[in-house]
Amino acid sequence: MPREPGRKEKSNHYFDDWIIRKLMIYIGCHLSVTNGYEAMGRQMTEFGGSTFAWFTRNPRGGKAKDIEASDVEKLQAILEKEKFGTLVAHASYTMNFCSAKPETRANGLDMLKQDLQRMEQVPNQYYNFHPGSHTGQGAEVGIQQIADGLNQSLWADMNTTVLLETMAGKGSEVGKTFEELREIIDRVELNEKLGVCLDTCHIWDGGYDIVNDFDGVLTQFDKVIGLDRLKAIHFNDSKNECGAAKDRHEKLGQGFIGMEAMKRIAQHPVTQNLPFILETPNDDAGYIEEIATVKSWF
Repeated sequence: MPREPGRKEKSNHYFDDWIIRKLMIYIGCHLSVTNGYEAMGRQMTEFGGSTFAWFTRNPRGGKAKDIEASDVEKLQAILEKEKFGTLVAHASYTMNFCSAKPETRANGLDMLKQDLQRMEQVPNQYYNFHPGSHTGQGAEVGIQQIADGLNQSLWADMNTTVLLETMAGKGSEVGKTFEELREIIDRVELNEKLGVCLDTCHIWDGGYDIVNDFDGVLTQFDKVIGLDRLKAIHFNDSKNECGAAKDRHEKLGQGFIGMEAMKRIAQHPVTQNLPFILETPNDDAGYIEEIATVKSWF
């Protein structure tokens, strides 16, 4: 029987079932929402990208910017015309509903509920958040509080998928292992609304060797969480060695992960068609260059 066009030959590789007819990812970076949603779409088109991220409010907290329906409609037209992938909104860094301080937990939960209601105005996109830091309560308590917060905030017909981000293990961060993320997911009633955003710097700093054994890391992710939950990639090099637990992003190819490993990650059959968000320490020109570099791999 002749080989189907675009189909890989049979082997014993773990990822044989991930048949990719065309290598393709969506690539972009964080943009400012200051000038509105249409402006972000136009800016990313000028950057040469095909997805982007934005903070739903100031990264350090504060009131969220009002959303105008006409502005979002103009963005939607750009997304359709330019064939963008799914966008990845990012919660404030200060949102922490597993803190030992009740007022911090309450404030974080309010942020989550408000953000998810507002995301309905930018439909069918992703909302990514850092699970939080247990601040001395212990990971088990933190995991339960995160799940409780999600159970209070998700609803059956919402059109946003909420992404738990993999963390580096700095301080008392929850979500530094796939097992901790799985524990959160299992305790959420509407967990079909949940996915995972894999941050390359974070998991490297957290001890997952994506340079020498990315297949092995993905195999572990699949067995613990399930590859169907992998929805987005934060695409960053790292200033640190594997397992440093420090979370210090670096430009592509200039850190300990290195360009060849970044390229392998981007071209892996499992990561195709996912939004890749650059969070490297760059200005606009740097992001334009990195977007062009990643696109040159396809």
